[in-house]
Amino acid sequence: MRIPVPALLLFALSAPASAGSLDLRIVDQAGKPVPDAVVTVYPAGGVPRGGFSFTPGPVMTQENIAFVPHVLIVPVGATVRFPNHDKVRHHVYSFSKPARFEIKLFGKDETRSYTFTTAGTVALGCNIHDQMSGFIKVVDTPFAAKTNAAGQASISGLALGTAQVTVWHPSLRAKDNEQKSVVPIPASGAVARTVTLILPALR
Repeated sequence: MRIPVPALLLFALSAPASAGSLDLRIVDQAGKPVPDAVVTVYPAGGVPRGGFSFTPGPVMTQENIAFVPHVLIVPVGATVRFPNHDKVRHHVYSFSKPARFEIKLFGKDETRSYTFTTAGTVALGCNIHDQMSGFIKVVDTPFAAKTNAAGQASISGLALGTAQVTVWHPSLRAKDNEQKSVVPIPASGAVARTVTLILPALR
């Protein structure tokens, strides 16, 4: 039985007439669900050529002295908007290799933007508020999703064969905060997996 996961897929892609899907449940070492884990899938046959479509106008808001959402998935080439909904000014920056940039001070109801051209993990901070942190996962596959509060993610439209599945989480104790596995994908129907991540005891 498919796990119902509303609005998890960030990207829209025309699925082949016969295609399988992957249902994941991500938990920590205590069996608790892990939200905000990013799942990316690379089928053995490669990703579709010619680019892929995605939800237009990705946004990461500064609200209540926090980045909202805490984790955002975007494709390579996406321009992300950073609206400030706080009464105070923010100064957004990243020292991450895929995108080193800074957006200097901007105030309430002002918006700035940045275009992400390289795949990878971009960690964000605010020079004014040290407690603020956020992450943008820039991906080069249309098969990507983020887990919900129940730790669930579903990806469809996958061709028959093996696929490399990567699970990323900012607190994962592993190289590049990633855990990889190879999963067989059926010609049709769904394959379900539970993935355990080793995370700090207090999250």
